[in-house]
Amino acid sequence: MSVDAATPPVAAPAMDTPIPSILSPAYRATTIGMVALVSLHGFEALAVAAAMPTVAQALDGLPLYALAFGGTLATSVIGMTLAGRWSDQQGPARPLWLGLACFIAGLLVAGLAQHMPVLVLGRLMQGLGAGAISVALYVLVGRTFPEPMRPRVFAAFSAGWVVPSLIGPGISGLIVQHLGWRWVFLIVPLLAIPAALLLRPALRNLAPAGAEKSNRTVVRWAIGASAGALLLYVGGQQRGWTALSMLLPAIALLALCSWKLLPAGTLRLRRGLPSVIALRGIAASAFFGCEAFLPLLLQRERGLSPLFAGVALSLGALGWFSGSWMQGHQRRGWSRRQLLTSGALLMCAGIVVTSLALQPAMPLWCALAGWSVTGLGMGMIYPSLSVLTLSLSPPAQQGANTSALQLSEALGVATTLAVSGSLFALFLQGNVVVGYLLTYVIMLMLAVLSVLVARRI
Repeated sequence: MSVDAATPPVAAPAMDTPIPSILSPAYRATTIGMVALVSLHGFEALAVAAAMPTVAQALDGLPLYALAFGGTLATSVIGMTLAGRWSDQQGPARPLWLGLACFIAGLLVAGLAQHMPVLVLGRLMQGLGAGAISVALYVLVGRTFPEPMRPRVFAAFSAGWVVPSLIGPGISGLIVQHLGWRWVFLIVPLLAIPAALLLRPALRNLAPAGAEKSNRTVVRWAIGASAGALLLYVGGQQRGWTALSMLLPAIALLALCSWKLLPAGTLRLRRGLPSVIALRGIAASAFFGCEAFLPLLLQRERGLSPLFAGVALSLGALGWFSGSWMQGHQRRGWSRRQLLTSGALLMCAGIVVTSLALQPAMPLWCALAGWSVTGLGMGMIYPSLSVLTLSLSPPAQQGANTSALQLSEALGVATTLAVSGSLFALFLQGNVVVGYLLTYVIMLMLAVLSVLVARRI
């Protein structure tokens, strides 16, 4: 599963080589179907986040509020792992259809729930299905699109996330207000099924890659990682010794399971594919860690309304899309390593400028510009890592390696949010500025580490 240092870098296509459009007749249905599924997943995640306070109040389920969010992340680890191995053995069709069935079933269970525990069950099913879908789509890209087209496909995936980030919370509010919160869950299956059907011709033409059957212990390690992620998320909501008693075993369990699930050398940042996998988790942790605390900082410390704090996050999403578009259409012949290094440096600069919002004298537009730059850097990094993972993986290992790529992100973000959230809570009742500074220092250190890791790819 690993690639050693002798593997040549993957460069951008030559300037004079024409690249077919991802919307040409041969690829149009597949592209539209995949981007539609990505967009619906993004809308569901953001819309549910906006509607969850109303849901918890309606079902008298505030004690299970955190579990309703963390559960999807935890079970997605299992879905990613199973789908990766299954895609390598039998192709991505079955993991995609089963993942879609599980995702839709979870939406229906949550949308029809009369009690909060039932809604949590639906959310667990959603996470399991979403994890499988995401890996199956990556494998479908690797098996369907030639290598020069893949950067543009992943740029389209980024666009599929940007639109929901701009309109998802607002649409969710309108649905809750005029139709009821249940339709936030029930409306997605009506659109997901037609989108998935567009993928049938492409999936039908794919043959299994012929990978050997994976050891069943992989499933056990995935379940262990899922339990660790869930314990970490719940522990991050606690205080004092209770939080410590949950966080330490959770981090230990995640470290052990990550060592077993990720390619050899990932945790040691070995050159080649292991560093690609590691960089996904490190960069995503830096970006999403900042994103988690930015709205709180803008509303509580700078007095912005929730609407304008949401607009600030949208600027980061637009920066992400711009960076993603640039890496897919750049004509300067930059290698993936150059794109990764430049993106990581932009993230470092953006996080520093964004953190200046803590200073009352700093104009808000400056901090918001910093967040846009952070998104720009992440947009250059994120799809580049997806392209590299497919390029550095033989067909029989594309499923396992794309699964590892997304596992690295899920586990890294969960750990970062839990640890930074616990540190922030220690200073919440005292000098809250110190709490903010600690969190941004952690994210900046991760961004600096991203620069170093990018140079090892």
